[in-house]
Amino acid sequence: MSLTLRILLGFVLIAVVGVVFVLNPVLERVERQYLEAAEEPMVDIAEVLAGVVSAQIERDGEVDATMGEGLRRAHRRELRAAIYDLLKQDVTLNVYVTDAKGVVLFDSEQSQNVGRSYLHLRDVAFTLAGEYGARSSRLDESDLASSVMYVAAPIVSGGEIIGSLTVSKPQRSLLVFIEQTRKRIKALAWGGAVALLVLGWLLSRWVTHPLRVLTGHAEAVSRGERSAAPKMPGRHLRVLGDAVEDMREALDGRSYVESYVQTMTHEMKSPVAAIRGAVELLDAELPPERRERLLANIRSESLRLQSLNDQLLALASLESRDSVECDEPVDLAKVVHRVVDHARPMDVAAGPRVVAECRGQAVVRGEEFLLEMALGNLVQNAVEFSPADGEVRVTVDGTDESEVRVIVEDEGAGIPEYAISRVFDRFYSLARPESGRKSSGLGLCFVRQAIELHGGSVTLQNRPDGSGARAEMRVPV
Repeated sequence: MSLTLRILLGFVLIAVVGVVFVLNPVLERVERQYLEAAEEPMVDIAEVLAGVVSAQIERDGEVDATMGEGLRRAHRRELRAAIYDLLKQDVTLNVYVTDAKGVVLFDSEQSQNVGRSYLHLRDVAFTLAGEYGARSSRLDESDLASSVMYVAAPIVSGGEIIGSLTVSKPQRSLLVFIEQTRKRIKALAWGGAVALLVLGWLLSRWVTHPLRVLTGHAEAVSRGERSAAPKMPGRHLRVLGDAVEDMREALDGRSYVESYVQTMTHEMKSPVAAIRGAVELLDAELPPERRERLLANIRSESLRLQSLNDQLLALASLESRDSVECDEPVDLAKVVHRVVDHARPMDVAAGPRVVAECRGQAVVRGEEFLLEMALGNLVQNAVEFSPADGEVRVTVDGTDESEVRVIVEDEGAGIPEYAISRVFDRFYSLARPESGRKSSGLGLCFVRQAIELHGGSVTLQNRPDGSGARAEMRVPV
């Protein structure tokens, strides 16, 4: 299971726990909170009306019809009270009054119950007993929305309870607020859950990004590509990154030495064998001209060994570096002109013509020495594979603001299909058309290492029209 999935599952678990242990209890509490909030003002209303009735009884000796008439008028009125999202259009409050024995004296909703006993009702019984009386009853047992809230207050005269007054209100009017609140809480909860999951996904991407970068670095190294060690945030990730880099360097060093020993041994066999053969022949009596040819052969093979050694040292030094040592502005146009001027003396007599063309600003940052050596190798390679009457064209294109391109084109026979994918491999070389001899096979490898060290790239392909090869070097600005 990936780390990203683990983090997401953790956030999902948090969301589920929040729904089960937080959302459900809150939703269950909503109805009770509204009922408690509605009951509190009903207590005030009951106490006030009980006080009014008590004053009437003390004055007139009975409950007059004023209250009943007032309630009936209120019920007949058409209201348009906009209470937030609720439009209240009628009065739903009702009142009934009983004497000290629980007999109904007045009922605004069911006047036919006057004279009946309500003593069996909780609100009346508790109030007449001197306690707080309240209840909630359903008009239809099968309908949860038919519940009615009842709150009673004692009617007191001369310090004694002489009756009770109950106010009632259907819960149906409160259900609108309760349902709206529940919907809003659910919407907020689901929105929070979605936001939590999105946050979890973003957090997982943020947490795993350094690991993905480190993995990409390791995969690039395993493919043999040049890849700078990424900078890891945080102490633990830095330790991990350093450990991976140390392991890479150790493995690279081991495989590097093995590869170099094998390839260098192979490359040295031919010149060493030639020198040995020449030395053995020199022991015999030979004509002076034959002896001179053997000595020339020894000198040639010795120079070949020296060149191979120098190129190996330069390439080894380059491959051991992770970045350029001197980051300074380099004008590739000037570098190309120097390289071309250096290559021209070789083509005065019989070599190909070397020309240069520059377009736009060609200033990059890096090591001028390495870039000049890389360009020199590309131009030298093109010269060696071009016919004597051909042309090598070097074009510097600085019109792109993000990179500078250097294109080297020759008019040789091109690259065989089987060799295109290997031309940048270490020690791989093709026979020169004029001499039939091969080079050390390190020049183009040096070019690739130098350019990649500058964050660029280099390719070598056949020209589309088949008239030669085309090398293209790209260096970021």
